[in-house]
Amino acid sequence: MRVLGIDPGLTRCGVGVVEGVAGRPLTMLGVGVVRTPADAELGDRLVAVERGIEAWLDEYAPGCVAVERVFAQHNVRTVMGTAQASAVAMLCAARRGIPVALHTPSEVKAAVTGSGRADKAQVGAMVTRLLRLDAPPKPADAADALALAICHIWRAPAQNRLQQAVAAHRAPTAPRKPATPRTPGAAATPRTSRTLKGPAA
Repeated sequence: MRVLGIDPGLTRCGVGVVEGVAGRPLTMLGVGVVRTPADAELGDRLVAVERGIEAWLDEYAPGCVAVERVFAQHNVRTVMGTAQASAVAMLCAARRGIPVALHTPSEVKAAVTGSGRADKAQVGAMVTRLLRLDAPPKPADAADALALAICHIWRAPAQNRLQQAVAAHRAPTAPRKPATPRTPGAAATPRTSRTLKGPAA
């Protein structure tokens, strides 16, 4: 499985590609950041994010894109920019027919470090260890993108089994054969009784 992890952001959009399967060593194929100038118009910045992500999709042709799920923050301006960049990432993938998975920050941290409250330094250290890198990727947005990809590779099999179970549960069952209606007033057909024999004398 080859996954492109995307840590959305307008100023810095982290991107990282990881290949492998759950239970086996993973390999980093590429990592980086798509940057846009803070003083540029919003539309131009979104176009720059789109072009950057498209370039990564062209180069690595991932089978899935994992994007960080946007959650509420106190800084509305920051969360709006993150949400806009996230939408661009999902659009780029959907346009190519590539499946998109959303993972919350705590879900990614728990998958990679074992704690949903881990800080960025801990995430970077574990990403470095899991991918056998010489040093943590810089900036932290790049490490977070790799963590997203790792999280999805590890959790995809369980999610697929869960989706299959849900689909099987929702599948319509075969209708029961209706009982033969009785004629009003007719007595039920008696069952044939068996004579029980006692022990031989």
